[in-house]
Amino acid sequence: MDCGKDSMRWKVIEREYLHRRPWLTVRRDSLQMPDGTIVPEYYVLEYPNWVNIIAITKEKKFILVKQYRPGIEKTCLELCAGVCEKEDVSPLASAQRELMEETGYGGGTWSEFMCVSPNASATNNYSYCFIAEDVEEMGDQHLDESEELTVHLLSFEELKKLLESGNILQATMAAPLWKYMALYGK
Repeated sequence: MDCGKDSMRWKVIEREYLHRRPWLTVRRDSLQMPDGTIVPEYYVLEYPNWVNIIAITKEKKFILVKQYRPGIEKTCLELCAGVCEKEDVSPLASAQRELMEETGYGGGTWSEFMCVSPNASATNNYSYCFIAEDVEEMGDQHLDESEELTVHLLSFEELKKLLESGNILQATMAAPLWKYMALYGK
C-alpha cells in the first residue's frame, strides 16, 4: 500500500544517533519538509521488524501466550510474537521459529496475513502477521532467558470475547485479530 506521494517525502538534513542498545536505538533527525520548513529535532526509535502469529491447531483452537509486559505493568494474553533476527531468512522464518520456541507448536499451513507499522510517526519498523493453520504440538518450549510465558488454547468464541472486552491490549496483535474476526467470523 502506498501511504503517500514521493513529493511529500521529507529530506534528511542531519541524522544523529543518541543511544544505541540492543533493544533501544534512538536517533534525532533534522528534516526539511517539501514546503521548505525545517524541523530541527525529530526523534525516531529504531527497532527490528516484528512478527506475530494467529496460530490455529488442527482442533481449531487458537494458540495464545500469557506473559508479563513491563511497559504497561500488566500480564497480557496475546499472540505468539517476536523479532526478526538477523539470521532469519525472512519474516516467515522468524514467525515459524518464534511459534516453535515460545509454544512448542509447528508445522501446518502458513500464509502472510497483514503487515502494519506499529507507530509510523515514531518507529521505523513493521510488524508482519501470519496465519498458521493446522499446527500441532511438536516439542517443548525453548524460551529466552528473559521470557516467562504460558501457552493457552482458546476457542474462536473465547478469543472473540477477549477482543470485545478489550483484553487484547497490544495494538499490533489486536489489529490482525479484528481483521481475522471481520473476514472469518461467524
